[in-house]
Amino acid sequence: MSDYQQMDVPEFNVKKILPILLVGLVVFFAFLSLKKIDGGQGGVLFKANGGIDTEQTYVEGWTFIAPWNKLHIYNVRQQEVMEDMEVLSQNGLEISLKASAWYQPKFTDLAKLHQEKGENYLNDVVKPSILSATRSVIGRYTPEEIYSTKKNAIENEIFDATKKILDKQYIQLNRVLVNDITLPETIKAAIESKLRQEQESLEYEFKLQKAQKEAQKVKIEAEGKAEANRILNASLTANILKEKGIEATLELSKSPNTKVVVVGGKDGMPLILGNN
Repeated sequence: MSDYQQMDVPEFNVKKILPILLVGLVVFFAFLSLKKIDGGQGGVLFKANGGIDTEQTYVEGWTFIAPWNKLHIYNVRQQEVMEDMEVLSQNGLEISLKASAWYQPKFTDLAKLHQEKGENYLNDVVKPSILSATRSVIGRYTPEEIYSTKKNAIENEIFDATKKILDKQYIQLNRVLVNDITLPETIKAAIESKLRQEQESLEYEFKLQKAQKEAQKVKIEAEGKAEANRILNASLTANILKEKGIEATLELSKSPNTKVVVVGGKDGMPLILGNN
């Protein structure tokens, strides 16, 4: 008999271990397939056997995605991009400006944006569109208009021109702000000098108009007084003057200081003789 005793080897029961393996695989694939989309995000599904799913944009929350497919996550909140640009004015002068844009991808068109533009759409689409629109708009204005009176109009025109481009690219533009406009110092000084001269000219014109109005007012008042005197002189006949004089004398005669009233004085007017 051998010095080694025969050891019993446990029989490997495939039927018992198989269910455990299957459950483990299911849990493993379920873990791989469970994807979370946070608030303010949207998902685009790429199917291994069919490409981009352009019929659906995945909303925030948990969703099951087959491990062989891929879910691309996008920020769909409003975002801001700020650009420093060098552009040319109407007369060819270089203008430096800083513009910012508020934008966001169109949620329902997120799959088309991913398919046609890609995840780098900010650099590939948004920024070039802002630059192109800004160059086009600034090129219609002179430095004087850009520096002084047209800032709001320029903002609105850049917004309209940029929006017209981005609407076709599945991107929503909400606002464009021109934050800073810088002209060459010589041009800026010349414009400021011209504006001061225009302001002084306007002030002088205002003072001149005011003086003319005052002179016109004095003239009208003088003409009115002259006309009133003419009418009064024409109405005061000798008999009326005598009658008014008699009425005034009689009133004065009622004064306690009056002593004697003599009728028949100079020009037929009454005379009043007092104590003296």
